[in-house]
Amino acid sequence: MKKTLYDLTKEDWNTLFPIELVDHNPEWKNIYENEKDRIIEKVGGEIIVRIEHFGSTSIPGIKSKPYIDLMIEIPTPLLFDENLISKFTELGYSHFVVPKRENFEAFSSFGKGYNLNGVKEQIFHIHMGPKENIMWEQINFRDFLISHPDRAKQYEILKIDLATKFKTDRGSYMLGKTDFVNETLKSFG
Repeated sequence: MKKTLYDLTKEDWNTLFPIELVDHNPEWKNIYENEKDRIIEKVGGEIIVRIEHFGSTSIPGIKSKPYIDLMIEIPTPLLFDENLISKFTELGYSHFVVPKRENFEAFSSFGKGYNLNGVKEQIFHIHMGPKENIMWEQINFRDFLISHPDRAKQYEILKIDLATKFKTDRGSYMLGKTDFVNETLKSFG
């Protein structure tokens, strides 16, 4: 039986998709815009309140994993709506529920482009939820780094260090950025 993303263990994810940073690619903005248009066409602009490009690919001049991260705002009643999820599935996305944690409410996450046969594809991540979810603070973080290139470079240095230490430990790589993100958000909040 063919393995799917849902069958992968944490170790599988770390082995198959190690942390690799690349130089900023100005084409990422166009890739995001094209995917945004595909999503709106499939799902409908009346359902989607807004879509934002976030994550390091949205910050000019810094190294990034070459993944396009999208934040999608939807009304609260549609958070885990099966019809909405099926529209993203038709676009090639796999759906995951990010459970409620101490600091934030549960939200939907989607991934596309994780090819298990080794063929490289453009990877997309979607975080989808209502505007009240704390995940939306990532947009403030993005905007601050765009307007403060010196802070963005500090973030890049941290990411390079973490990618070297945790190339095959995605969780530790992500956790290693938490203090920097929180410190940055507090500095202008």
